[in-house]
Amino acid sequence: MREERSSEMSDEEPPGGGGDGPPPPFSDQVLENVLESVLQFLDCRRDRNAASLVCRSWCRAEGQTRRELFIGNCYAVSPARAVERFPRVRALVLKGKPRFADFDLVPAGWGARFSPWLAAFATANPWLERLCLKRMSVSDADLYLLARSFPSFHDLTLICCDGFGTAGLAAIAEHCRHLRVLDLIENDVEDLEDQALDWVSRFPESTTSLESLVFDCVGCEVNMDALEALVARSPSLRRLRVNQRVSVGQLRRLMVRAPQLTDLGTGSFEVGQGEWEMEIAELEAAFAASRSLVCLSGFRNHSLEYFPAIYVVCANLVSLNLGYSVITTEEFEPVIIHCHNLQTLWVLDTVQDEGLQAVAATCKDLRELRVFPLDGAEESEGFVSDIGLIAISEGCPKLRSILYFCQRMTNAAVVSMSRNCPELVVFRLCIMGFCRPDRLTGEPMDEGFGAIVMNCKKLTRLAVSGLLTDKAFGYIGKYGKSVRTLSVAFAGNSDSGLRYVLEGCPKLQKLEIRDSPFGDAALLSGIHHYYNMRFLWMSSCKLSIRGCKEVARRLPHLVVEVIRDRPEKDDGEAMEKDDGEAVEKLYMYRSLAGPRDDAPPFVKIL
Repeated sequence: MREERSSEMSDEEPPGGGGDGPPPPFSDQVLENVLESVLQFLDCRRDRNAASLVCRSWCRAEGQTRRELFIGNCYAVSPARAVERFPRVRALVLKGKPRFADFDLVPAGWGARFSPWLAAFATANPWLERLCLKRMSVSDADLYLLARSFPSFHDLTLICCDGFGTAGLAAIAEHCRHLRVLDLIENDVEDLEDQALDWVSRFPESTTSLESLVFDCVGCEVNMDALEALVARSPSLRRLRVNQRVSVGQLRRLMVRAPQLTDLGTGSFEVGQGEWEMEIAELEAAFAASRSLVCLSGFRNHSLEYFPAIYVVCANLVSLNLGYSVITTEEFEPVIIHCHNLQTLWVLDTVQDEGLQAVAATCKDLRELRVFPLDGAEESEGFVSDIGLIAISEGCPKLRSILYFCQRMTNAAVVSMSRNCPELVVFRLCIMGFCRPDRLTGEPMDEGFGAIVMNCKKLTRLAVSGLLTDKAFGYIGKYGKSVRTLSVAFAGNSDSGLRYVLEGCPKLQKLEIRDSPFGDAALLSGIHHYYNMRFLWMSSCKLSIRGCKEVARRLPHLVVEVIRDRPEKDDGEAMEKDDGEAVEKLYMYRSLAGPRDDAPPFVKIL
């Protein structure tokens, strides 16, 4: 996923200074005009948040000059308040459901509808130009209203959203005449094949301003004639990622019409009907002509015989995403040995440890690595292990971020990573399976994760798993002073472990815990810190209704949601009768707006 790239509202602290009140006198107005001129040059969102806390006039001036707004939780503030405080916003990034929605742990219909936000901005701020939504529920009607409400709108990015289909995309294509970016990333596009509209043909027939078009998550077939014509009349197009309904032959024709592309998503990379006679040389020539290509992704159902055609561009690549491609070591190695300039790599674990050893030998400038598990392989021993992790740590010293799914790991491998890659900012090691120990010694993974937080001083995001005792969480609390996001899965042995983290990590903003033995005592140990955090998620732990109620009682400005997977026994009376009832899922977050009014029946706000 792309990183958040805009300013935010109440991510570090709630808005301060009290922006309400009568207008300032004349002399103060002059000072505010000067202050606004200065604040226009302040880009960092955390600096802006700090400036807004100085006093009432600084808060007002900062709100008037903010052009980019980031809201990490759509329920943290009301749309009306956001629009009132930031009346001149041109770009909005808005997040909805908790991140564990990506793992199907948030029941369908939980909330995060975009429509209230759209209504507020459409009424009060017609100057909106850019919008990025993540894990929001967006309808076709929303997209239609969006397209008709903002005359200068030109940038739409939807990430992990649901509720819309090709009718909404058609409205955006037809009515947003200045559209530069339409990026649809990992969304659930709700259209049956026979109900899908030809949304691509709705773009204007004149020369377009398109710079980025990403639709690899749209499952239905596209009008290839219309797509080829659109690409041909979009001279500024730099990023194009097509879906898996686009064959190799069709991809080649698109590439011929857009040799200026820097980022290409190939779709399935599969040969279509009647295209078997196409020579590999033709495809290789198309790649050779794409001299600007530096990012490559796709290959979901690749035809092996056409894979060598990409070798010609590998030397220029800085980003390669094979995260959906079931590619073997034998297929992977001939590709990776050409990628000497690679900085970002996503792969499935089917490349095996041998494939990662090839990465380590070739990609000396690698900054980010993600190794995903093959779907349905949870019961096996997996394809990668500590051997691959050690190879990466020894061969890629510039590594800044790693996400690594595996079944087998050792403390020695994690310690090696901490010593060889001290510049790590993100370390996410997901040892699948419940409480798995060091595969060689049988010991807990305490020393490995302890080494990570001790040796990697810049670490801000950490994911831990495997057999861990309180000792590991003690290390995190003592040395993880810069950790802002912590994810815990299948780990821990007592409430003391979580207490060490909550008492020792002053910058902790986001805490996600699943399938771990933490209970009420652990939850209550963080009372002093929850107002400073963005959210806490706990599922399949040992919480009770009683403990959650106590947090809600002691922190009345915190929203405490108890979420059930099933609707039965969801009324307040039943909950009052059994305070000792186990809590399936707990989601707590700070909010300036108070409890939301759109909670479904399976959500109880305490």
